[in-house]
Amino acid sequence: MGVGKAVESRLRKLFVVGCWLNAKSAPFKLLRFVFSNNQVLTTNNTFALLAFCAVFAIPAAAEIKASYTVLDNGMKVLLYPSKQAPTVSCRLFYVTGSVHERPGNTGIAHLLEHMLFKGTEKVGVKDPAADKALERRIEAVMDSLDRSRGDAATAARLRRAYDSLVAEQRKGMIPYELWEAYEKAGGTGLNAYTSDLMTAYIVTLPRNRVELYLWLESDRMRNAVLREFYPERDVVMEERRMRVEDRPTGRYWESLTGVFYEAHPYRFPTIGYPSDIRNLTRAQAQEHYRRYYKPNNAILVLAGDIDTAAALADIRRYFGSIPRGDDFPPVVTEEPAPAGEKRLTVRRGDTPPRLDLLFHTPGYPHEDLHALDILEGVLSGKSGRLHRKLVDTLKLATSASAGNGVDKYASSFQVAVSLDGHPSMPDVEAAVWGVLDELAKRPISERELQRARNQVAARSVRAVEDMEGLADELAAWEMRGDWRDINRFPEAVQKVTAEQVRAAAEKYFLRDAATVGVIIPPAPPETAKGKAGKTGRKK
Repeated sequence: MGVGKAVESRLRKLFVVGCWLNAKSAPFKLLRFVFSNNQVLTTNNTFALLAFCAVFAIPAAAEIKASYTVLDNGMKVLLYPSKQAPTVSCRLFYVTGSVHERPGNTGIAHLLEHMLFKGTEKVGVKDPAADKALERRIEAVMDSLDRSRGDAATAARLRRAYDSLVAEQRKGMIPYELWEAYEKAGGTGLNAYTSDLMTAYIVTLPRNRVELYLWLESDRMRNAVLREFYPERDVVMEERRMRVEDRPTGRYWESLTGVFYEAHPYRFPTIGYPSDIRNLTRAQAQEHYRRYYKPNNAILVLAGDIDTAAALADIRRYFGSIPRGDDFPPVVTEEPAPAGEKRLTVRRGDTPPRLDLLFHTPGYPHEDLHALDILEGVLSGKSGRLHRKLVDTLKLATSASAGNGVDKYASSFQVAVSLDGHPSMPDVEAAVWGVLDELAKRPISERELQRARNQVAARSVRAVEDMEGLADELAAWEMRGDWRDINRFPEAVQKVTAEQVRAAAEKYFLRDAATVGVIIPPAPPETAKGKAGKTGRKK
C-alpha cells in the first residue's frame, strides 16, 4: 500500500533541505537512495524513515564567507559574490532607530527615512538655488507660526503664507525622481524601513546597474534635502493612525511594550508618539541626519553577481571622500530588574482574545541566548509543548507559540496564545505556567532537543537562501557586533545540552519577572436589577 501524499511530501522536503546542506549523515544518504532510484514508499517503510531521520541532526549549513572592509572614514563594507542570478542585492544600513531617540523627538528616525526620498541637492529639483531659498523662507514662516500660538489671526495669515510657499516650491520639484531612477534601471524590491536599531535603504538591481546605487546613496548620505517636511509629517501622522490607532491590537502592543520596558529606550514606538510627531521640526530632522547619516555609522552590503575587487574600488570612489562624523556614545540606559509581575489588560470586542507572557533576557552576545533558541523550538509548532497542551489536550486555545527575540542591548522571550470566544483566562494562564514550570524542573528529551536543533539549522538556511535575505542577515549581525556571528550563532545552538535548556527555563521563566498582557472581551453590561441592588437604599 502506498504512503499518503502529505507524509511523502514531508520526507521530500527533508531530503531537499539535506541536499541544500550537503548532508552526508546516514538518513540523508538513505533518502537520497530512495528518491534518486524511484523506490516505492510504503506506509511501513515511510514511517520507519521518518523515525530514523528524526533522531539525527540536520548538519549546519556551509560557512558563509564574505569580504569585510572598513574604509578610512569608518564605513563598513560587506561583499558576498554569488552567481545565483545576474542581479545584486544592495543594502545601506544606518545604525539609528527609535533606540537613539528620547521623549520629545520619538519618531524622528522614521520620519527622516521618509524625507530621504525627497531628493538631494542634485536629485528631485529643477533649480537647486531657488529651492534652497524657498526652504529658508518656509522655515522662517514656520518659526513665526510656532511663536504665534494664541494669536489666531496671525497664525491664519502665516498658514496662508506657508501654503503659498509650499505650492511654489512644488513647481520646481521633480517628484519621485530617485525612486523612478531605480525602477527605470530594472530595480526590484525597492524599499526602506526603520526599526528600533537601524534605518535601511534597499533595492535589488541588475549587475550592470550597481554603480547607480552607489552614486544615489552616496549623494543621499552627503547632500540630502528635507523638502516638504511638514506635509510629510502629516503623512506619518496618518500612517500612525492606520497602523496603531485603527488596528485592534495596535495600542495593545504599544502599551505592552511600554509596560515591559520601564527605562530602556526600546519602550519607544518606532513610529513615534502622536504628540511628538505633531511637534517634530525640520531642525530636529536635520540634526538627526547630521549626526547619524555618516559613513562611520553605516553598513553597506552588496550580495550577488559582483566582482569583489571592482565593487570595492567603486565603493571607495563614491563613499571614500565623505568625512566621518562625530563619534557618539552607545546606549547606556539599562533595564532595571523587575520589581514584580506587571500586567496589562485590554478589553475589546473587535479582536480575538489573547494572552502574552514576556520575559527579559540578556542582550546579545550572551551564551544563554543559545539555550533560549532551543526553548523556542521546544515550545513552538504543532508538535511543540504549548500547542499540544493548550490546543490539542485542554482545548483552551486556537494556537500557542513562543519566540526568542535576540537583540542588541537587551533581548526578550515571548509566549503568545490566541483564544476564541469567552475564555477562562486564569485557566489558560495556569496551563501556560504548567508547561513552563515543567521545563524548569527536568531536562527535555533527546528527541525534543534534536528537533529544536534541526529547526534552528533549517531556519538558518531559509534566512539566507536568496541574496536579499543573506544581505539583510549580514547587516543585522554586523550591527549587533560581528557579521561572522551569522555562522557562529547557529553552530553554538547545535552544542546546547538538555541541562542547559532546563537551567535557562529555571533562570528566566519567573512569575515575579513576567510581564503579562491579555485582550479579553468587554464585560457584559449589568442588568437593571443588578444595578438597583448595588445602588438601592439599605433597609
